[in-house]
Amino acid sequence: MKRNAIQDLLNWKNDEERKPLVLKGARQVGKTWLMKEFGRQCYKNFVYFNFDEEDELKSIFEANKNPQRIIELLSLIRGEKILPRETLVIFDEIQESPEALNSLKYFKEKANEYHVIAAGSLLGTLLAEPKSYPVGMVNLLDLFPLNFGEFLEATNPSLHSYYDNIQKEQQIEEIFHRRLLEVYDNYLIIGGMPECVKSWINHKDPERVSRIQRELIEIYENDFSKHNGKVNSGRILMVFRSIVSQLAKTNEKFMYGAVREGGRARDFEEAIEWLVSAGMINRVYNVSKIEHPLSAFDKLDQFKLFVFDTGLLKHMAGIDNSAILLKTDYQFKGQLTENYVLQQLRGQFEVDPRYYSDKNSELDFILQVGTEIIPIEAKGGEDKSAPSFKRYVASNHPRNALRFSKRGYRKDGAFTNIPLYLAGKTKELI
Repeated sequence: MKRNAIQDLLNWKNDEERKPLVLKGARQVGKTWLMKEFGRQCYKNFVYFNFDEEDELKSIFEANKNPQRIIELLSLIRGEKILPRETLVIFDEIQESPEALNSLKYFKEKANEYHVIAAGSLLGTLLAEPKSYPVGMVNLLDLFPLNFGEFLEATNPSLHSYYDNIQKEQQIEEIFHRRLLEVYDNYLIIGGMPECVKSWINHKDPERVSRIQRELIEIYENDFSKHNGKVNSGRILMVFRSIVSQLAKTNEKFMYGAVREGGRARDFEEAIEWLVSAGMINRVYNVSKIEHPLSAFDKLDQFKLFVFDTGLLKHMAGIDNSAILLKTDYQFKGQLTENYVLQQLRGQFEVDPRYYSDKNSELDFILQVGTEIIPIEAKGGEDKSAPSFKRYVASNHPRNALRFSKRGYRKDGAFTNIPLYLAGKTKELI
């Protein structure tokens, strides 16, 4: 499978101000594969060290702080010379060795000619613990599940060639529109987890995909129970399991009392922070004003939580595949669509999406691009009704206003209708 993040890694390699790179992301999103593939494609050689599988590696970092000495010992272990700029050094599951994680700062200060990349499970949670994390001494890159474009390229390369060449305001022929919508429906079911996509390519068996999704959720929930930090693992699990019911409410805003009767912010806010840091959930804040800069108007006590992969959310919600493939409407359709749109938007823009909600109106998402504010409506079908969205556009005349739906790509009055399958190309199309 081709991953777009390879280009981000190549940019890192060629950056004169490069620091050791830490790859973040939820478990099973493909970090190990990506690092090795990057080493194969872009270096003469790579050496791979896994701190979970090779426990004795930790002693090297416990006894040494000199990166030159560390490289020398690692070369002896692998039986080959590690060369500056020519050998990619990969540290996997680095969270198992705090000393190895801390050593990245010494590579930055004293041996930056060596190209070092690291990844690990739940690494994002360490950002909240500066003592165990070389803050300011590393570059960070987030890896997400496959987006729609990556999924399409993996499952239907010829159709992806057409998709990849779609330009701003281009008319999309009906035959391609219908085919891309079919792949979109498949993406809702399968999602972007690499193991699920690979299984679908090899077997075309939705039952296998569903089993993998169930196993992945079990792996994540087991991770919560193994977590032995200061955050209560039971509360992490309760928050994660409440997301479907939270989104199913008429008002999708996260309610602590819906996790546990009488629950308050102080009971669950640390669990939410842990899940966000681990890359397991995406949090979208409500804003009090739809103005630049959006972050200045965050209502920190009002937010929605979404799952990081739409296929996993579909499985957690228990939606039958036939509902997506055969029915025009089904319960949870709107929430699944919003989760999908958010998943495609994440990583495209410097500022994370927000939403707006008050007593009289709601906007599904709001984007900030430079100083421009872009309202977004996400519709799961061809339905055009969106009174709050239309009122906002009519009153404020934004330069861009976007509605994602199953309708064709066209200008609809004051706003642009973009087919849902093009959400991952939003930055190119505005």
